[in-house]
Amino acid sequence: MKRISHIACIALLITGSAAAVAQTAATQTTTPAATATVAPTAAPATKAAPSGYAGPSGAPLMTGKDLLANGKDDQYVRLKGKLTSHKGDENYEFTDASGKIMVEIDADRFPAGVTVDHNTLVELTGEFDKEMFGDSTVDVEQIKVVAQ
Repeated sequence: MKRISHIACIALLITGSAAAVAQTAATQTTTPAATATVAPTAAPATKAAPSGYAGPSGAPLMTGKDLLANGKDDQYVRLKGKLTSHKGDENYEFTDASGKIMVEIDADRFPAGVTVDHNTLVELTGEFDKEMFGDSTVDVEQIKVVAQ
């Protein structure tokens, strides 16, 4: 008896899902007037530079040493220094005047058209991931190249 009630519930969910999909498809159909084409332009399209907020931040500017000693898990922070070593994948060693801290940076977070090396002064903004055991890191959300 239990098996029949389970099968009935599953059948009801599948029927409801199919009806929702059919309704969505019906509202997304296009008419011939809506599919008009636009003549291509003479100039090729260029990839737009990533945009975002570039003004002042509420995240405190900290040193790596101070962050490791006093930082709180999930704290939003800024660090100013250099990426001194790539440790593989998304892992980098960040160094400032106070010492070193590991940071995680997705490849798409690097500024477009700018080469960042071990001599480039950068400001990193991200979230501190404090670990009870092992290395604490900063998950970087934004990189700014700082004029020296």
